[in-house]
Amino acid sequence: MDNRSNTIAGWVLAGCVAALGLTIASSMAFKSERPEKMGYPIEGVEEAGAGGGAAEEPIAVRLAAADVAKGQASFAKCAACHSINAGGANGVGPNLHGVVGEPIGKGHGGYAFSAALSGKGGNWTFDQLDAWLKSPRKFADGTKMTFAGLGNAQERANVIAYLNSEGSNLPLPAAPAPGAAPAAAGDAAANKEGTAVLGNTADVQNAATPASGAPSIDPAAKSRAPSEAPK
Repeated sequence: MDNRSNTIAGWVLAGCVAALGLTIASSMAFKSERPEKMGYPIEGVEEAGAGGGAAEEPIAVRLAAADVAKGQASFAKCAACHSINAGGANGVGPNLHGVVGEPIGKGHGGYAFSAALSGKGGNWTFDQLDAWLKSPRKFADGTKMTFAGLGNAQERANVIAYLNSEGSNLPLPAAPAPGAAPAAAGDAAANKEGTAVLGNTADVQNAATPASGAPSIDPAAKSRAPSEAPK
């Protein structure tokens, strides 16, 4: 009986060792990592980890390379809720004709914006639109917008370029020079509603004209003064 018990115990131990070895070998052969590219992407939804790699180019750089036709094609994702033609009616979302440069959450045509968006303040600059299209919920927590956002940075720039071509037509921000610190993009959009465009000669002259009682400015120094963006 003792020999038989020892034999059975030996076989059980050998089986356990074999099972452990197979488990280790299979874990080495089959790794359970998330695939680099998902097989079935869901339209309008950012993949986990999107944007977690290299920093995105400034919007001014992406707008310089933007493709309006591609932006129009991407806008098809928005067409179920938004019209963009001049005088178009509001739908589930507001009409977006001439939206670039408009006050945020005010719009036209009597659309009822959420308090989260209408309380943001400021105008729809290129930068603001980029942040909004990336994640509406992060931009304005409590917004009625249910679209998850566009994770692809260049696609957002294409859409913004298309929006700008439909009734706004504002000058695109200048891309920063290589190696220079990126400037705040969207300055041109803030110039809508009667604000002068950056670099306007009259603005430079008016800014340099001394007020009554103020010391005069040397004309030579005035000619060297750089133009400044309107505040």
